[in-house]
Amino acid sequence: MATSKQAAYGEASIRVLKGLEPVRQRPGMYTRTDNPLHVVQEVIDNAADEALAGFGRRIAVALHADGSVSVEDDGRGIPFGLHPEEGVPVLEIVYARLHAGGKFDKGAAAAYSFSGGLHGVGVSVTNALARRLEVTVWREGQVATMAFAGGDVVQALALRSAAAGDRRQGTTVRVWPDPKYFDSIELPRADLVHLLRSKAVLMPGVTVTLAIERAADKSPETQSWRYVGGLRDYLLQGLPAEPLIPMFEGERYAGAGDSDDHAEGEGAAWCVAFTDEGTLLRESYVNLIPTVAGGTHESGLKEGLFGAVKGFIELHALLPKGVKLMPEDVYSRASFVLSAKVLDPQFQGQIKERLNSRDTLRLVSGYVKPALELWLNQHVEVGRKLAELVIRQAQTRQRAAQKVEKRKGSGVAVLPGKLTDCESRDLAFNEVFLVEGDSAGGSAKMGRDKETQAVLPLRGKVLNTWEVERDRLFANTEIHDIAVALGVDPHGLADEPGPGAAGSNQGTQAPPGGGAGRAAAEPAGVLSGLRYGKVCILSDADVDGSHIQVLLLTLFFRHFPKLVERGHVYVARPPLYRIDAPARGKRPAAKLYALDDGELEAALDKLRKEGAREGSWTISRFKGLGEMNAEQLWETTLNPETRRLLPVGWGAAEGGGFEATARVLTQLMGKGEAAARRELMERHGDTVEVDV
Repeated sequence: MATSKQAAYGEASIRVLKGLEPVRQRPGMYTRTDNPLHVVQEVIDNAADEALAGFGRRIAVALHADGSVSVEDDGRGIPFGLHPEEGVPVLEIVYARLHAGGKFDKGAAAAYSFSGGLHGVGVSVTNALARRLEVTVWREGQVATMAFAGGDVVQALALRSAAAGDRRQGTTVRVWPDPKYFDSIELPRADLVHLLRSKAVLMPGVTVTLAIERAADKSPETQSWRYVGGLRDYLLQGLPAEPLIPMFEGERYAGAGDSDDHAEGEGAAWCVAFTDEGTLLRESYVNLIPTVAGGTHESGLKEGLFGAVKGFIELHALLPKGVKLMPEDVYSRASFVLSAKVLDPQFQGQIKERLNSRDTLRLVSGYVKPALELWLNQHVEVGRKLAELVIRQAQTRQRAAQKVEKRKGSGVAVLPGKLTDCESRDLAFNEVFLVEGDSAGGSAKMGRDKETQAVLPLRGKVLNTWEVERDRLFANTEIHDIAVALGVDPHGLADEPGPGAAGSNQGTQAPPGGGAGRAAAEPAGVLSGLRYGKVCILSDADVDGSHIQVLLLTLFFRHFPKLVERGHVYVARPPLYRIDAPARGKRPAAKLYALDDGELEAALDKLRKEGAREGSWTISRFKGLGEMNAEQLWETTLNPETRRLLPVGWGAAEGGGFEATARVLTQLMGKGEAAARRELMERHGDTVEVDV
């Protein structure tokens, strides 16, 4: 029964958060709250963007005895006059308003062609979560000061003339982080030093200093970094073991007359070292922002290294019979520092820990691969040493899989004739796509990676198996083929199935990517016949496709629950729309994809901001996967680096778990649940968008 408080829900219950209040209400959405390092880093990144733009040669950070942190640069200085549209000082807009800044525009005429700042959010978050923030700007012979407390202006803009002979330019920000927003107010010293040192490495010639105030009677403790040797010196100092071969380093950036699709100035610098033992050092950056969770630029480096090394091994006929190379064989012993410059990077989340820009994979791979191919063929003996290391890694991986095989049965069932199998038998890499329709299956077969990706086309809609007895399942051809292809017999949640219908000998290892943590090595006798680390449902992005998804998920939940429990089942998300975008500015014509109407509108808004004329683009709606050619299907749905793949687990309804999910599926799929489904549709029918 509703309480009186709950019954008071009305128009006045809706709050509108203004200014920086959203940040103070939910700080975890905008920054890490274990300590203030990230909000301080936002200020440091602004100083680094000035250096990246070529206007600063010095960044000075100071940790003061009163708990505040100051960051000083010698860049152009933030403009402090009145904003022509808002009518308030620009300093106030920059520090006290979300989504306001000078880094939205890109290109030669913009204030920042390349920058880590993107969204106009960073220092606004710093200000919102600070007890006090003071900013001083030296610019055009004047000095401007302003102060904030809790994000609000407490000291209005004050201007004075610079002292005679003082030609100083730049910005100084001093911030007192508010302890109530953080678990600890202490900055992790080692992480801060690493951050500043890496900025100096990535910007040769820029001096970065750190001063730490101590007791009043002692001088500050200072450190300073300025690198001339760049990435090579940095990587060599951090390696725990001597490199097996000389380090491979290089850099390349797109020029104005280049024929590729990249904007002028986009590219990367890299240094790679191969060691046969010890821990690895791997660091990547995008526009000087550290991407600790990697992303598509690291995937591009991985792809480029593998392509070049594999090509060298094949050219010199070095690969022993029976050995198959995988990208991980090259990448597993590589330490690297990678610094990418991207005109309009797309990050995952505000703290920018992972790069999601699809084009960057091709950008980095396209520059690394030919450079390494040339280097290896100029240093053939070095190439042979690297080839030996890579082949040893591949042999070790294959021997590990064979050891598991010997403990398994040897019976082999005949695989379905319409299954196009992959070459790999390593569950850490291989995956099968259950594809709706033969036409889509044909595109998937042509577009897939035949080494690791298998395709099983399904005809029509799979049987609703929610109330089908287990011993009657194989009367349905599609379900029989799925079970045989997977190598697992139908089972219950409490069962420990042995080798499955295919009788495969393979052991089970954790598949990479999504769900890797759950799909760990299985105990003996459980899913021991499983032939693929990932089972991916791939259907059209329409109502019929969603229906097929539900039927397959019902099958796996009801009759193959161990696959779901251990994280082997995934749903692929193909796009619904393709946008043929015209050339805009320095951006060439391109094909963009959108998952749904919301993403379509977002993509069109972005095209408008990039200068595309209204209506100059063409929008195509895919009626089904069969309309996609092999290249489109690979780029949008099959490529592990750019696809969207959702792991399947127990639902969150009614507290989550197997039993709660079973109750929901009973309501949706049970034959005697028509009344419950009718009630569900009456209750939520107004919120559903019908695709007709």
